[in-house]
Amino acid sequence: MADDEEHHPDTGQGRGEARAPHDVHLLQREHTPEAVRRRLARPNGGSHLRDFVYGAIDGTVTTFAVVSGVAGARLSATVVVILGVANLVADGFSMAVSNFLGSRAEEQQQARARREEQRHLDLVPEGEREEIRQIFAAKGFRGEQLERTVEVITGDRRVWLDTMMTEELGYAQRSSNPVRAAATTFVAFVAVGSLPLLVFLSDLAFTVEVAHPFAWSAGMTAVGFFAVGALKSRFVDQRGWTAGLETLAVGAVAAGLAFALGAALQGVA
Repeated sequence: MADDEEHHPDTGQGRGEARAPHDVHLLQREHTPEAVRRRLARPNGGSHLRDFVYGAIDGTVTTFAVVSGVAGARLSATVVVILGVANLVADGFSMAVSNFLGSRAEEQQQARARREEQRHLDLVPEGEREEIRQIFAAKGFRGEQLERTVEVITGDRRVWLDTMMTEELGYAQRSSNPVRAAATTFVAFVAVGSLPLLVFLSDLAFTVEVAHPFAWSAGMTAVGFFAVGALKSRFVDQRGWTAGLETLAVGAVAAGLAFALGAALQGVA
């Protein structure tokens, strides 16, 4: 057993075996007919992970760009806060509206495609039936099994249409809510994007001068990047520290570009 654990650390052997019975029991409970019925009946608005990560990273980078530019020009903390907060609200709202309009456009495109597919079912049903046949033949269905599958799917117009939308056109049956997508982007933009400003806000609020505020701002920016990546790892198959470092590295490049631009324009103000 020791050899197996040494040579197969990622195959579920070794220490993973101790958890296997519990995991299997939990999965069995989640896949009883009643549990499956309840889970499938719940509304599913799609994942907004992309919206959160997009908003958080963009908010942090753009706010740090403001901090870099203003700090590079040696302006006061008041100017940093004013411009930073203005950036958070204006750019955050712009990002949210853009996300809403983009998601809405995808939703409208899918609705149009569905109407077009409905028209095809009305005008050329045999052609659409042949498409179903070839789709499932490509999946390995043959003979009587294939014909029975075609008969069952085309026997229910809604199922037929849903199948064409997913299998032929590649649309998901459930799309994300544009309003929720926009709200997620805005909240992430403001919440995480405010981190580079915290030291300047505290400086104004408590009237206590903080030594090296830009260094603190850069540190908080790095914390924000790492935290976003670590949070993302809870929803994807990736270790927390790996996802955190990945996001930190990408964010550091973007923040570095912002700092370099601020330094280059230092003499303008």
